[in-house]
Amino acid sequence: MIYREWSRALPKEVAVIPVELPGRGKRMKEPPMRSVPELIDTLAVAISPLLDRDYAFFGHSMGALISFELARALRRRGLRQPKRIFAAGRHAPHLPETRADTYKLPRAEFIDEIAKLNGTPKEVLDHPELMELLLPLLRADFELLATYEFKREKPLECPITVYGGLDDVDTSRDALLPWREHTSSRCDLHMFPGDHFFLRSAEREVLAQLRQHLLEMLRPS
Repeated sequence: MIYREWSRALPKEVAVIPVELPGRGKRMKEPPMRSVPELIDTLAVAISPLLDRDYAFFGHSMGALISFELARALRRRGLRQPKRIFAAGRHAPHLPETRADTYKLPRAEFIDEIAKLNGTPKEVLDHPELMELLLPLLRADFELLATYEFKREKPLECPITVYGGLDDVDTSRDALLPWREHTSSRCDLHMFPGDHFFLRSAEREVLAQLRQHLLEMLRPS
């Protein structure tokens, strides 16, 4: 949902195509996926018809990991690679998960962990019926991340641009810099004011930077 208005701020040549995963939005009634391989296989099939033109991936948090693994899956299938990956608010893929056992916590403790991330409004956290709907999805997301197993492959050929929040206590600058190990091209890091959800608090700054990066990609070489 956060990406639906981004096209207004980005170059007119760029089509923004948000991905809505099972368990979210209009797909709320579908069971969420709990493993990275299953999700990537599904996405690789779904995205294949769109790869007739240049493209880039932008992913925040879990989405950054998905973007990385999807690019590798498409390469294994011999399909067109992204021109760039934008990885936001997620430590480099080979680093260990910081909240490995969160999805196993009892209900009250799990909600406390969600609250610490500062991404869910207090009104939602205090709404029992709404939380009953959201908890299975949130647990599935944490399980997907906790059970992810990084497998080393040769670095991607496309550049990787990393965005981070200056006050993100779970994803520090030191955890973002190692993304450079996963590309044979250049890797640059840009930090923005805000915590893990800086995409919301610093949206204007993020979109201005993203616009600049995309304009660089669109210039004739």
